[in-house]
Amino acid sequence: MSFVLSKLFWGLAKPGNVLAILLVLGQALQVTRRPRARRAGRWIAGFAVLVVVLVTLLPIGQLTLRPLEDRFPQPAAPVKVDGVILLGGSVQTEMTADRGQPLLNGSAERITEFVRLSRLYPDARLVFTGGSGVIFAGDLREADVIAEILDGMGFDLSRITFERESRNTYENAILTKAMVHPASGETWLLVTSAVHMPRSVGIFRNAGWPVVAWPVDYRSTTKLVWSPDLLAGLDALNEAMREWFGLLAYWVMGRTDSLFPAPK
Repeated sequence: MSFVLSKLFWGLAKPGNVLAILLVLGQALQVTRRPRARRAGRWIAGFAVLVVVLVTLLPIGQLTLRPLEDRFPQPAAPVKVDGVILLGGSVQTEMTADRGQPLLNGSAERITEFVRLSRLYPDARLVFTGGSGVIFAGDLREADVIAEILDGMGFDLSRITFERESRNTYENAILTKAMVHPASGETWLLVTSAVHMPRSVGIFRNAGWPVVAWPVDYRSTTKLVWSPDLLAGLDALNEAMREWFGLLAYWVMGRTDSLFPAPK
């Protein structure tokens, strides 16, 4: 139930959708016959327009992304690694099923870094965890697509354990731990997007699996760059707010070890 509710909530709370709702509501109120409603409509529409201007001209998205992406710095490469976990989230499963060929999103760096680490640590156990993150999922799972992609690159799939039933990061941690049974004291690298790392590490720690954060796929720069772009600004803001909301929700539900997990 929490999975469905989270998807429904995010569909309404996504900043781009909120702006669209405010603009429509503001315009609708302005055509009513009630003076108070028309005045409220002007204020609502004006506020929405102001936010659009600010997101376009100011690096708001970058400023909300940066604390998340900088929370876990890139660590030095350990001498010995027992395992590498790749979180799902880099494949468009529904589009892949529709078009008949593997289609990746903007997080493809997760896959390339996973391959690099597999070569750097040839004796490490490799795990991919990811099913489908949509409510009405088809038969195709992200693990199936990743297997197809890596197989096409000549990768030895026998090295990888595939977990294909999880729908979110919480299930990634719980189902994967039950499948691979990591031993105490082992060093496991967790590969996922930098913006998603605080929530991911908190969930794995809470599940009793103290992984080493290995962030990739950065969306913000260390120095702010002025580049007016509404779509880019909204995309960054959407990505950041999804994680901030997710951190709060998972902390309230007791699924993460702290509100804003940090390196130990």
